[in-house]
Amino acid sequence: MFRSLLKSALRGTPAKTAALVTDPIRLHIGGQTPHSDWKILDVRPGPHVDFVGHCANLSCFKDASVSEIYASHVIEHLGFKRELPAALGEFNRILIPGGMLRVGVPDLAVLCALYLEPAFDAEDRYQVMRMIFGGQLNVADFHYAGFDEESLTARLHKAGFVDVARVPAFGLFDDSSNYCFKGRPVSLNMSARKSLSK
Repeated sequence: MFRSLLKSALRGTPAKTAALVTDPIRLHIGGQTPHSDWKILDVRPGPHVDFVGHCANLSCFKDASVSEIYASHVIEHLGFKRELPAALGEFNRILIPGGMLRVGVPDLAVLCALYLEPAFDAEDRYQVMRMIFGGQLNVADFHYAGFDEESLTARLHKAGFVDVARVPAFGLFDDSSNYCFKGRPVSLNMSARKSLSK
């Protein structure tokens, strides 16, 4: 079912067309809470969703039509061979020169260390395992890629982003980018910019 949902989204069937938007927007990919300053794109329709589509196909958005992209715990749901490079390329394409990308993912290095923590019991390790592979609460809640700071930095550079840096928090939304497990932050939060030159 999820693969058919993805195929439909990848074909580009937005609920509203972004082509009608003239000023650069701030795009929250996978957002769950409406915000007056942000437009939401999600693979599943909902009352809070402005654009329905897959982040590996943002053809409903013109080049340089977005000033900022926020994607918290989204790209780990993408296949790392095709979908991930396509999505990062699309993020770069639709951002204005100098536009900001903020992306959060589960920190695989931290989660692996937590999984091996001797003081943890089976339930603790089960919860860590769910953070690595996805909660699997619905057909979209599976993880297909894992990242540490080095690997995500390399992916962002390869997609053409500059000024890539790890940040402790984004301070924009109350979401998984803020999550701590047993007092340990488990989200890898990175900011990057589209180059000012082509």
